[in-house]
Amino acid sequence: MNIQAASLFQEMQAMASEATRNRPSMETIRPQQTSSTNQFGDLLADAINTVNGLQKEAKSKVTAMEMGDRSVSLAEVMIASQKASVAFEATVQVRNKLVESYKEIMSMPV
Repeated sequence: MNIQAASLFQEMQAMASEATRNRPSMETIRPQQTSSTNQFGDLLADAINTVNGLQKEAKSKVTAMEMGDRSVSLAEVMIASQKASVAFEATVQVRNKLVESYKEIMSMPV
């Protein structure tokens, strides 16, 4: 797993455990909501940009290898491709968990 994806996952787990431990009153939820939403949005955008960068890097190495560039080895191409693949799969799993959580929240009675 990509180091940045792993750190994102760890940060998300820490946020989830903190949220379950500290259940604030309704007055404290509203002011914190925008700042935590912005932080989470920034983390998510950074993770997606990282995955995009890894995919671009892998594609450029594959193209260089196909064009006969001897400075790029097959091992480098395969490692870059696998890094991009693992990062993408981790992002998809995070997305699936977010969708699952959203559906669970939406099905809660008010």
